[in-house]
Amino acid sequence: MRLADLAAADRPRERLLKHGPEVLSDAELLALFLRTGQRGEDVLAFASRVLREADGLAGLFAHDGRALMGVRGIGPAKRAELRAVITLAQRYLASALTRSDVVCDPAAAANYFALNLRDRPQEVFAAAFLDTRHRIVAFEDLFHGTLDGASVHPREVVRRAIHHRAAAVIVAHNHPSGITEPSAADIAVTRRLRDALALVDIRLLDHFIVGDGRPLSLASRGVL
Repeated sequence: MRLADLAAADRPRERLLKHGPEVLSDAELLALFLRTGQRGEDVLAFASRVLREADGLAGLFAHDGRALMGVRGIGPAKRAELRAVITLAQRYLASALTRSDVVCDPAAAANYFALNLRDRPQEVFAAAFLDTRHRIVAFEDLFHGTLDGASVHPREVVRRAIHHRAAAVIVAHNHPSGITEPSAADIAVTRRLRDALALVDIRLLDHFIVGDGRPLSLASRGVL
């Protein structure tokens, strides 16, 4: 069944246009993207099944898209389209941050890191390099794997910051467990990075830990 075959009052598109996207469920929003259902399954039922089998929105928008590979009805073309959607969202956030002072909008920076790092299957340590007006000029994944104080090298962060002529840096890493509470190693490496960057007159503005829910700011915890 196509969306056009639904009763007018049940069509997500018409409800979105009349009331706004916030009134739609995750399944209804996904149904707008999928457009058609499968044999014996209308588009809303199809969207609900995709969310269920992909383990919700987190799995649907996971970094590598693997959660979708076994979902019936989602082939390579749809997986590519979904990756395009999430990449557009990432680039939108990035473009907003290149035009504004991230210190004045820390929530935007947190959202950007969350979108890039949440649901990665392994730990990733990334950095955003900022100009003198605290606008992002570059974003890089720097370290991968099981991260601890020994596997995050401050000299490499300093080297990349100098390469980008950065005046300030924001770093982040993800906790695949979803728990954002910082470890002793997280706090220690944050202070080592702060001190190493200070030697070349570059400021570490924050270190976000990305998990479930809102990213945790170590600056807000008084670590910096």
